[in-house]
Amino acid sequence: MEISYFSGCTLKMLGKNFEKTALTVLNKFDINVMELKEWYCCGVVFSLSSDNLMHQLAPIRSLIKAKESGNKRLLTLCSMCYNTLKRASLLVSNDEEKRKKINDFMYKEETEFKGDEIEIVHILKLIEEINIDKIKKKIIKKVDVLKIAPYYGCLLLRPKEIAIDSPELPSIMEKIFEAVGCESVYFPFKTECCGSYQIVNEKKIVMEQTKKIITSARKNGADLVVLSCPLCAYNLDSVQKEIKEKEADFETTPIFYFTQLLALFMGIDPAINDFSLHCINPRPMLEEKGLI
Repeated sequence: MEISYFSGCTLKMLGKNFEKTALTVLNKFDINVMELKEWYCCGVVFSLSSDNLMHQLAPIRSLIKAKESGNKRLLTLCSMCYNTLKRASLLVSNDEEKRKKINDFMYKEETEFKGDEIEIVHILKLIEEINIDKIKKKIIKKVDVLKIAPYYGCLLLRPKEIAIDSPELPSIMEKIFEAVGCESVYFPFKTECCGSYQIVNEKKIVMEQTKKIITSARKNGADLVVLSCPLCAYNLDSVQKEIKEKEADFETTPIFYFTQLLALFMGIDPAINDFSLHCINPRPMLEEKGLI
């Protein structure tokens, strides 16, 4: 299978270990990922102002590049990029007047984008398409018990028009990791917002959210939290460290991109995970479980 790929900005910087593990894992399943030769920042967030069409130019321009690649499907890893691209595409598909205005802003040599020409696919949905038996055959490492807390956040599930799974009870990650021998723990905050960009000017909000999410995961027996959003990863990982510095009795929990954990189970060189990018050191837990 061959699929076009929109990486976005963060995966080239703070999320390098997400991109490296994701592309390596997909390659093991014979999925050939072709990064767009030219792409633009997704715009970071989907503008909620109905008349702010300028904010839609960046995601639509990248979707035009995807269309020009000749592949009907476009892969995203970052939840923020998925949310922004998907919603921009829906806007253009459903509003003829706005579609025309946005296309009029584009360079004359650029292809017109109608909105329904590219299927935007998040990596979790792509892996879900792989037969469970195929996933099991790639697993080399075994553990007696590893309890994971799948954290979805909000961008993959809201609004419902772009949700990759049930907004209330998503289960894609649970199915993937139960197939490789992990135990998924239920915790009530797995679809709670991490606080997003409030980390910039309202860090207290993010600290409260992080403490609530991590404490809930731990109380329900989780050894680690797995997710697929670089912003969520940054907030839940780095902020835990700050909480620990202020509250000595706070118990930290390692944060993983779900592809990092899959890569470990598949026997891929652990160096690809680049644990130096983690604020909460995952090595002690991984060594205890025999994964490294």
